[in-house]
Amino acid sequence: MGRSPFLCLFILLLGGGCQPGQPRSAAATGAASVNTPDLPVGSNASAESLLVDVRSLDSTIQVDARYAGPDNFTGSPLPGYEAQRALLRQEAAHALVRVQARLRTGGLGLLVFDGYRPVRATRAMVQWAQRTGQRNLLNDGYIASRSRHNLGLAVDLTLIDPQSGTMLDMGTPFDTFSEAAHTANAAGRVARYRQILVRAMESEGFRNYEKEWWHFSYDIPGAIPFDQAIR
Repeated sequence: MGRSPFLCLFILLLGGGCQPGQPRSAAATGAASVNTPDLPVGSNASAESLLVDVRSLDSTIQVDARYAGPDNFTGSPLPGYEAQRALLRQEAAHALVRVQARLRTGGLGLLVFDGYRPVRATRAMVQWAQRTGQRNLLNDGYIASRSRHNLGLAVDLTLIDPQSGTMLDMGTPFDTFSEAAHTANAAGRVARYRQILVRAMESEGFRNYEKEWWHFSYDIPGAIPFDQAIR
């Protein structure tokens, strides 16, 4: 299906081209897993100085913190999630605010499912996969034993109509562990919405993980993970 003039104009306004996106390797996109030796967990004081609530910077960004409640793939709240908040490293949070401003020009907005993730929550995800006999999710790159979320440098999100708060049709629900959720595996309106999200995020320095249309990471050299609870 061809792109409408409106879509091309919107993408151009975001600073991108109007050509189909090409799948990229996980190494090129800053995928969910951080394949580095174990790093020391940062102190709570460091977390408090570096992490910021995205809604404290822009209250128009909506948050549905899925891991703070039972509406996630494990069926239970994950340890360390004690509030409906989305935190990010300050640099990434300010970049996300700029993305929201770009999208607002096209009548769209962001809904965040997850940002900074305590290390204990990542461990709980891995334990869930092992306990339920789904180690394939670890091997296939859907659940990471070490995540950029732990650094406060990854965010899971979608597009919404800010007037109604309705999520746009992105083809699959959040945390769908199948090829249907791979960013490039879409057509028609779904593909156009995914491209708008990718272009908007890339315009402010985020990179998409090709197996999850909702997952984006932001690069800051030398960042370390945290295990402070979200309260």
